[in-house]
Amino acid sequence: MQLPLQIVFRNLDWSEAIAAKIGERATKLEDYYDHIMGCRVAVEAQHKHHLRGQHYHVRIDVTVPDGELVASREPDEHHAYTDVYVAIRDAFDTMRRQLEDYARRRRRQVKEHEAPPHGRIVELYPAESYGRIESPDGGLIYFHRNSVVDADFDQLEIGAEVRFDVEMGDRGPQATTVHLVGKHHIVG
Repeated sequence: MQLPLQIVFRNLDWSEAIAAKIGERATKLEDYYDHIMGCRVAVEAQHKHHLRGQHYHVRIDVTVPDGELVASREPDEHHAYTDVYVAIRDAFDTMRRQLEDYARRRRRQVKEHEAPPHGRIVELYPAESYGRIESPDGGLIYFHRNSVVDADFDQLEIGAEVRFDVEMGDRGPQATTVHLVGKHHIVG
C-alpha cells in the first residue's frame, strides 16, 4: 500500500486486538491486487440493544488507481453483527471479492474460447464415405461421412470451408466432427 492503513473507531474505545486483526486482513488484500493506494477502515459500535447486545458496523474504503472500492457490513434485522470480528471478517471478504473482480477487469481477463481448427475439403470419396480436409498448415485430416454435422455428406464439395474437431486415430489425424462453414459464419 502506498499510504499507511487508517483505522477509525467510532462509539467505542481503541482496541489493539481489533486494530491488529484489521491490519492483518488489510495486508492480505494486496495478495489480490498489489496496486492498492490506500485503505481506510471504520469500526462503529451502534446502539446497544438490551436483549441482543452491541451491534457493529464495519466500512472499508480502498483507493485503487482509477477509483475507490467500498465494502460495508452493518447489522440488519436478519443478520445482526454482535461480534465485531465477524463483522470485520465479512467486510474484508466482500472487499477481497471486489478486488479480485477489479483486478480481472484491469487485466482484461475475459474467458476466450479457442476457435476450432478450420480448413478446406480437398478430397471426397462418396462411394467409400470419406474425405480429407487440408488444414491451414498444409496437413491432411481424414473424415468419415458420420463425422459431418448439420450438413449432408453427399452435398459437400471440394473447396468447401469447414471447421472441425480432430483427434489422433490409428492412421493419423482424424476429424471427429466436421461443420460446413456457411457464408455468414466467421472463423476465428
